[in-house]
Amino acid sequence: MSRTVMCRKYKEELEGLEKPPYPGPKGQEIYETVSKKAWEEWTNHQTMIINEKHMSLMDPSTRKILQEEMEKFLDGGDYTKVEGYVPPTK
Repeated sequence: MSRTVMCRKYKEELEGLEKPPYPGPKGQEIYETVSKKAWEEWTNHQTMIINEKHMSLMDPSTRKILQEEMEKFLDGGDYTKVEGYVPPTK
């Protein structure tokens, strides 16, 4: 049976991540409060932001921006949208 977490994005009990997404306290916090579904959506959105804005992960300011955007995205805040992107309808 997979573990569940109270997802901070969806405000419901959902399947959790298998392990923290990165080391340290922030990784542990995400592991305990973010669902697998929300994390996958974030990583896809992050990729679109990086590509659309031609960001370099070698640049510390890029990593800081992505960290801030991740917090907004996972907390349901006003995060950066990719221009012209229309999510698929189900």
